[in-house]
Amino acid sequence: MGGRALVRGDGTPLWQQLLADLRRRLEDGEFEAALPGEFALAAEYSVSRYTVREALRRMREDGAVVASRGRVARPAGPAAIEQPLDEPYSLYVAVEAAGRTQRSVVRTFEVRADGVVAARMGLEESTPLVHLERLRLADSEPLAVDRVWLPEELAAPLLDVDFSHTGLYPEYRRRCGIRVDGGSENIRAVIPGRGEQELLGIGDGVAALAIERLGLAGGRPVEWRHTLVRGDRFSVTAQFSARAGYRVDLSETADRPAGR
Repeated sequence: MGGRALVRGDGTPLWQQLLADLRRRLEDGEFEAALPGEFALAAEYSVSRYTVREALRRMREDGAVVASRGRVARPAGPAAIEQPLDEPYSLYVAVEAAGRTQRSVVRTFEVRADGVVAARMGLEESTPLVHLERLRLADSEPLAVDRVWLPEELAAPLLDVDFSHTGLYPEYRRRCGIRVDGGSENIRAVIPGRGEQELLGIGDGVAALAIERLGLAGGRPVEWRHTLVRGDRFSVTAQFSARAGYRVDLSETADRPAGR
């Protein structure tokens, strides 16, 4: 690896040649943590710092690298999936809105009784529940482990659905007449266990967001969900104002409410 010699006098600006070569090296994985500093690049390519700065500026503009004043440029990672806090989140819609393809690997899809989950939903512990567990992907990259429980008496028609590339809420609404319109949600930072780290493709140094939701339809419990989302790929935002205050209430998702 290393930089290629730039050609002088062929009509192509040096910054443009440098830009092309830095992009090549970036794509080859040469700059895993950060690019060399301006002085180092200027010396390596025998060009001025102005030439280096112009090439790096173009790379920042097209999103290939990120940099701040006084710091070297580093490769830009995948864009974070962002979800406003004043809306019940839809992972399906949030991923698609970020310009990435949402796909799921269905790990478990069955009817079972779970006394702990049923109690959280205010149901009898022996109540049959439809349990769906999916590994959620953004493009081909693991993003979240999503586990949901629904009362079988409401959700039985969903057992025929292929959830590899569709959201739960549209199908719940279309096939069962259930529209999640409120509830409660808790979000906290956690360190995933070894098995969940392997599923999410992360190491010990990456935290995750654990999101637990009780979904209601007309005040009736219709969903319990536990989602573990990679903290380096997902963020939440909130809106606030002097008049309305800080809003974290739940109403509907980014698809009003669509896609999980």
